[in-house]
Amino acid sequence: MPHFMVKGSYTAEGSKGLLGEGGSSRIDQARSLIESQGGTLECMYFSYGEDDIVGICEMPDNASAAAVSLAVSSTGALTASFTPLITAEEIDGASEKAKDIAYRPPGN
Repeated sequence: MPHFMVKGSYTAEGSKGLLGEGGSSRIDQARSLIESQGGTLECMYFSYGEDDIVGICEMPDNASAAAVSLAVSSTGALTASFTPLITAEEIDGASEKAKDIAYRPPGN
């Protein structure tokens, strides 16, 4: 199954909810949501800075990852994103394909 990096940022209302419920219950909710779409949460951490929460999960496909992201973001409490992760072997394959691609950069 494809892996995704999960990132999220809480709104003010979402932060109030986090303060009231604590972090463990939110991780449990994320795990349950991801599993409901056939995925697996490998890890999730809270952070501070640009993102409030980061994690890694497996999802069956892009549509399932997008569905979870949309469901979470539609609440207005958290803006979530799922970034596809690419294995070294997939990059090897892409590198081989790229060797045969002709591209003219702007201005040349």
